[in-house]
Amino acid sequence: MKTFSFSRDVKAFCFLFLMGTVLSLSPIQAKNKLRKSLSINQQQQIQGTVTDGINPLAGVSISIKGKSNATVTDYNGQYTLSAAPEDILIFSYIGYKTQIVSVQGRTAVNISLQENETKLQEVKINAGYYSVKNSERTGSIARITAKSIEKQPVTNVLAVMQGRMAGVNITQTTGVPGGGFNIQIRGRNSLRTEGNDPLYIIDGLPFASENVGNTNLSAGILPNAGINPLNGINPSDIENIEVLKDADATAIYGSRGANGVVLITTKKGRSNKTEVTINAYTGAGKVTRTLDLMHTDQYLEMRREAFANDGVAVYPSYAYDLNGTWNQNRYTDWQKELIGGTALTQNIEAGVSGGNSKTQFLIRATHFRETTVFPGDFSYGKTALHFSINHVSENNKFSINFSGNYVADKNDLLGTDLTRQAIILSPNAPELYTPDGTLNWENGTWSNPLRFLEQKYLAKTNTLVANSVLSYKILPNLELKTTLGFSDTRLDESKEAPSTMYNPSLGLDSSASTYMSNYAKQQSWNIEPQLSWQKGIGGGTINILIGTTFQQRTKDQQALYATGFASNSLIDNIAAASSLSILNNNSTTYRYNAIFGRINYNWRQKYILNATGRRDGSSRFGPDKRFANFGALGAAWLFSKENFIANAVPFLSFGKLRASYGITGSDQIGDYQYLNTYNTSGGNYQGIATLQPIRLYNPDFSWETNKKKEIAIEMGFINDRIFTTVARYSNRSSNQLVGTPLPGTTGFTSVQSNLNAVVENSGWEFELRTVNFQNMPFKWSTTANLTIPKNKLLEFPNLEGSTYASQYVIGESLDIRKVYHYTGINPTTGIYQFEDYNKNGTISGAADRQKIVSINPEFFGGIENSLTYKNWQFDFLFQFVKQIGVNYNSAAPLPGTLSNQDTEILNRWQEQGDTEGVQKYTAGSNGAASAAFNNYRSSDAAYTDASFIRLKNLSLAYTIPESWSKSARCRIYLQGQNLLTFTHFKGLDPENQSLGILPPLQVLAIGVQLTF
Repeated sequence: MKTFSFSRDVKAFCFLFLMGTVLSLSPIQAKNKLRKSLSINQQQQIQGTVTDGINPLAGVSISIKGKSNATVTDYNGQYTLSAAPEDILIFSYIGYKTQIVSVQGRTAVNISLQENETKLQEVKINAGYYSVKNSERTGSIARITAKSIEKQPVTNVLAVMQGRMAGVNITQTTGVPGGGFNIQIRGRNSLRTEGNDPLYIIDGLPFASENVGNTNLSAGILPNAGINPLNGINPSDIENIEVLKDADATAIYGSRGANGVVLITTKKGRSNKTEVTINAYTGAGKVTRTLDLMHTDQYLEMRREAFANDGVAVYPSYAYDLNGTWNQNRYTDWQKELIGGTALTQNIEAGVSGGNSKTQFLIRATHFRETTVFPGDFSYGKTALHFSINHVSENNKFSINFSGNYVADKNDLLGTDLTRQAIILSPNAPELYTPDGTLNWENGTWSNPLRFLEQKYLAKTNTLVANSVLSYKILPNLELKTTLGFSDTRLDESKEAPSTMYNPSLGLDSSASTYMSNYAKQQSWNIEPQLSWQKGIGGGTINILIGTTFQQRTKDQQALYATGFASNSLIDNIAAASSLSILNNNSTTYRYNAIFGRINYNWRQKYILNATGRRDGSSRFGPDKRFANFGALGAAWLFSKENFIANAVPFLSFGKLRASYGITGSDQIGDYQYLNTYNTSGGNYQGIATLQPIRLYNPDFSWETNKKKEIAIEMGFINDRIFTTVARYSNRSSNQLVGTPLPGTTGFTSVQSNLNAVVENSGWEFELRTVNFQNMPFKWSTTANLTIPKNKLLEFPNLEGSTYASQYVIGESLDIRKVYHYTGINPTTGIYQFEDYNKNGTISGAADRQKIVSINPEFFGGIENSLTYKNWQFDFLFQFVKQIGVNYNSAAPLPGTLSNQDTEILNRWQEQGDTEGVQKYTAGSNGAASAAFNNYRSSDAAYTDASFIRLKNLSLAYTIPESWSKSARCRIYLQGQNLLTFTHFKGLDPENQSLGILPPLQVLAIGVQLTF
C-alpha cells in the first residue's frame, strides 16, 4: 500500500506553485493543482468494516478513484486507508456489486455490499497452466471451493466432490476409515480397470494416485485397490478443486489428460493483519442400513425344513444349531454386535496467516482421528502440516510462491472386515466370551468371529508434496515462469495373524503364526519452464503460452512373508521366523518429457478461439513409439454481448455458446511393459535361484487415444439470478492397451499390444443455479447438476473368437454382465429354472450366460440449497443415482444351510404349485438345488434396482455477532454426512453394493471455529 511521503509531496507542491506563479501559465490550472497538492497534505486515516449485511467480508478491495492507494479487508472485514476529505472510495469484491462512496471528511466509512451473481462469471478459473475468466473459458471445467469443502466432515478429497459436479461420478468403496473411492470423469474409456484414473495436479505438481500397497495384506479390510493414496491430501488445506473434462481443457496435459484432470489448489496467505484460526469438531458415525435378518425361531424353522426336504430325520453331528449343542432359545443380533458400534471422530485444526501487499504467509496444522464401528480399539489417524509463502518484489516483476504439504497417517485396523460375519452367523450361535473374559470357542463347535480381532493390519504412510513457482516479468506483457515440484510417499504396511486367532481344537501354536510386511517408497520430481506473452492486436487480445515438462518417478517396493515363530510375542520380528520368503522386490523408474503450447485470441470480448497442443514422450513405450502429438481447438461466442440479442431478449443477462474438439491419450499401462522381463521362479538349480520369463518383448504398441468433442450453451437470466448450462459430449477411445491372447503353446497367455477396439462415452450434462431470494436478511440459492451418460463398445475385432467374448458385447456398455436368465421356480420340483440358450438340456457355461445386464448409471447428479437468515446459515445436498446393481442374491448363502438369511427367503417353495419367492430349502445334500442356487447367484436375479437418493451433506452454522466479542470471531456449526438414504435396493448399501463390505457411515459432527 502506498502511503503519504512528506518530503516527496511538499517538493511536488513547491514545484507546482512556482511554475504557476513565475511562468503565469493558466491561473485556473495552477489553482487546481495547488488545491490537489494541498488535499494530499490533508490526508487522514479512514477506517471501517465491510459486511454482506450480516457477516464481515474478508478480502474486499478498497481503492481511491484516480489514485494508486488501495487496501483489502482482513478476516473481520476491517480496513484502514489514507484518503483526502474529497476522495471517492471504490469497494469491489467478486460476487458482489461494486459500491462507490465519497469520503466527505469522514474518518469512518462502514459499507454493506450486495450480492451480484453476474460477477461470478468474472471469477478466475484455474485451467492448469493458465487461468481464465469463467465467462471467457472455452472448455468444460467444474469447480468447487473451500466454502463447500469446509461443510463436510470427511478426510478424502474425493468425498467432498460427490454429487457436486456434472459428469463426475464418484463412489465410496467402504465405510472403513481410511478406505478409498472410485472416480470416473465422463465414463470409462479403457478396457482396463486401472486405465481409467484421472490425472491429479496439486499446485502444479502431478500427484501419483497409484496404490503402492500390497493387496495381499490389505484386501481383507480395504477392498479394491487397498490403501488410497489420496488420503495423503488434507481436504481442509484445499482452496479450490477444478475438474477439466473436455478436450479443450485437458489436451494441454496431453496423454495424461485422457481421463480428465483434477486440479487441486491449496490455501495461500492473504494480505492482511496476522490472524490465528482454530477449528475443532467431534462427531460420531454409525451404520445406517442393515438387513432384516431372521430371528432364532425363523432361522430354526428354515433349518428343520431344509433337512426334511433332504430326507434327513436325524440331525448330523455338525448341525450344532439344531442337535442341542447350541442353545436354541438364544438370540444374538450379530449386525449390532459386530458392526453396530459407534465410530468416534475428532478433528482439530490451527492456522496462522498474514502479510502485506508484497509478502504473505500461511501455516496450518491438522490432526484427525476416527475409530471404527467394529469391536476393539482400532482407529485411523492423520496429522497434516501445510504452509505457503508468497512474495512479490518491489517493482512487481519477480514473484515466488513456495508451498508444502506433509501428511502422516496411520491406519490401525483388524485384518478382516466383519460385515459378512455379521450377516451369515446363526442367530443362536454361542456367546462371544466365556465368563472369565476369554474368547469362547464352545468346545470347538464354531469359529468365534472375534478371532479376527487378533489379526492386525497396520499401515503407516508419510506423504510430502512440495512445490515452488518462480515468475519474472521480462516485459510488461512477457512473463517467464518455472514450476518446480517434488513429492515423496513412504508406506510401511504389515499384517500379522497369530495362532491365537485359530480354534484351539486345531492344536496350533506359534509355529503356525504368519507375518507379512510391505515397504514401499515412491518419489517424483517435476520441472516445467513456461513463457507467456500477451498483446492487444486488431481489436482483441492474443495470449501465447509455451512450455516444457521434465518428470521422473521412481518406485521401490519389497514385500515379505514370514512364518514359524518361536513365540507370538516375536511375531513382528521377521528375524525370529523359521521361514521367510520374498513376495516381491521391485524397483521401477518412469520418465516423461513434453513440450506444450496454447494460443488464445479474444476479439472484442465476444469471439474467443483457443488452441492447445502437446508433444509427449513416455518411457513406457518402445524406442520408436515413445512420442505422440495431442491437441485441441475450442471456441466460444458470447452472444449476449451482441446488440441485436440484447435488445431482443432484455431479460438475458449472459449467453455463451462454446464448442471443442481434440485428441488426448494415455500411457497408463505400468512400466517396462514392452520389454522381455523375468521374475524369480521360487526354485533353485544347484543352489542358485532361478528366473522365469513373465512378459514378451513388443516394442510396437503405443498410446491409447481419446478423441473428444463437445458443444455447450451457457445462459443467465434476470441478472444471472437463473443460470443454466447444457452440454453434449462425445468421446471415442481407441488403440486400447490390453493383453492380446496367445496360444498356450507359446508359454504365455497374452502379449501387451494395441487392440483396435473403440469405446464411446457420450451424454448430456445439465447445470442450474438459481438465486431464489437475495434480499436481507434472508437469502436462498440453489444449485443442481444432472448427467445422463452412455457408454458403448463400438468396435472390437474378432471379439467372438477372443477371451473377451464372455465379457463384452459390441453395441453395449463396458460395464455389463453376461448372466443366466432366471425364468422362475419349477412348480413341481421347487428348484430355480433358467433359460437354456443353446438348447442342450443343461444350464452351464458361457453358452447359457447370454442375458445382458448393464450396471452403467442411467443418470446421476445432485441438488444443493444454501439458506442464510441473519447470522444463521443452512446448507444441504441431496445426491441421486439411477442404476442397476448387484443385490443380496449375488453373495447370499444357500437357504437352509448353517447361515442366517434375510427374512425375504421366508417366502419359499413348500409344495407343488408354488412359484413365488425362493426355491425350496436344502441343507446342502440336494445337489440339483445347490447347483441351481449357484446359477441363481450368477443370473439376472442377482441384479436389481440400486437407485437411491441420499442426503449426502447437511451443514447448520451460527456466527456469533461481532458485538458479543471484539477480540475474536466465533462460528458454531453442526455437520452431517450420509444422513438419509431413500432406496428400494435389496442389500446393505446401494452405493458400494457388496454384501461383505462395510457400507458408508452416517456421520454427525459438531464444531466451533475461532478467529483471532
